[in-house]
Amino acid sequence: MNKTTSRTIKIGAAVAVAAALVGGTLASANAAEQAPATSDLAATGVTAADVSAADAAARGRGPKIPTEIAVPAGNKLIGVMQARGQQVYTCTAGAWVFTEPVASLAGLVNGRPATAIHFKGPSWESVEDGSLVTAVGDGTSAVAGSIAQLRLKATPAAGSTGVFGKVTYIQRLATSGGAAPAGACTDGTRLGVAYRAEYRFYAAG
Repeated sequence: MNKTTSRTIKIGAAVAVAAALVGGTLASANAAEQAPATSDLAATGVTAADVSAADAAARGRGPKIPTEIAVPAGNKLIGVMQARGQQVYTCTAGAWVFTEPVASLAGLVNGRPATAIHFKGPSWESVEDGSLVTAVGDGTSAVAGSIAQLRLKATPAAGSTGVFGKVTYIQRLATSGGAAPAGACTDGTRLGVAYRAEYRFYAAG
């Protein structure tokens, strides 16, 4: 299997899993991994309006960035992407524990339209060129009723030269939804909670 086919299957699986999660559980997620793969914008669930919002943010008209998650000097904004997806939780010892994100992103990177998928790691992978970046939490700003806004320090994949190849920091902003469910649960149950967010990508410069 070549890299393009493998990436396309992964994209299709991510989109299908996100769709399965909208119903509330991962009951059909495994079957969704065999769903037909597609990488066009319509399949991601992210709309042209989201891309316009990303463009506005890139031009300085986006959400205010809390001081505690501001990116250090010496890093420049190279991309803004809007995301829709799920925050997946697993019931462990009677409580919901965060497991992974499953989301699709669209926006602008280096001034050009771009799409990506977001999954466990946390990781972001470009649909266009397959470049991959993972990151670790480096700052947080709470949002009432939703998942927190974050600053993450990037760890680009070795040898990655695409749109995410030189990313140094990532911010998760303007979050809506995605918070862990309330109440007791049955161990082993998995549940996806819908969320939206804006992701900003930075590189040294």
